[in-house]
Amino acid sequence: MEKKSKEKKLVERIIKKDKRAIFLFYNQHKKLVFNFIYQRTKDYYLSEELTQDVFFDFLEGLRDFRFQSSLKTFLLAIAKNKTIDYFRKKKIKKILFSCLPVHLVEGLKKVFLEEEIEKKELAFKIKKVFEKLPDDYQKILRLKYIDGEQVKQIAEKFKLGFKATESLLFRARKAFIKVFNQQR
Repeated sequence: MEKKSKEKKLVERIIKKDKRAIFLFYNQHKKLVFNFIYQRTKDYYLSEELTQDVFFDFLEGLRDFRFQSSLKTFLLAIAKNKTIDYFRKKKIKKILFSCLPVHLVEGLKKVFLEEEIEKKELAFKIKKVFEKLPDDYQKILRLKYIDGEQVKQIAEKFKLGFKATESLLFRARKAFIKVFNQQR
């Protein structure tokens, strides 16, 4: 019973975005998750990447966690599902590409590679633009476009009225566009 109580307190701290609690939990469980995934993939770098994805999904799913299992079980269930999803997607790609003519597959690989490079360049550029914006602009843009929150929810977090929040969002977008266009 004491373990469940400790886990509940830890979950509360993590949900409240207590960085120490998140860091503590991550450090206590990262090796377990990594080894779990590595046993299945036998690929160090893939296991590293999937481990990070597992912790992101864990943090997203934590609000819905109802302590019907231990945190460790919950975390390993996410790791299992991530690994299965990876192999499922890999199998689908293999089947799809094996049915296509070689020249078409090579052309698609080139297009996807170029697209991936463009995405990474764009992500890097967006990150640099964000770093140049004031904190409140960064926060409101993240809440709206990354977290997908409604203006009403953002207004509550900022302790502002709806119209004031819309106005702040407008100014933040305008500043983002200005800085983004200067990066070219």
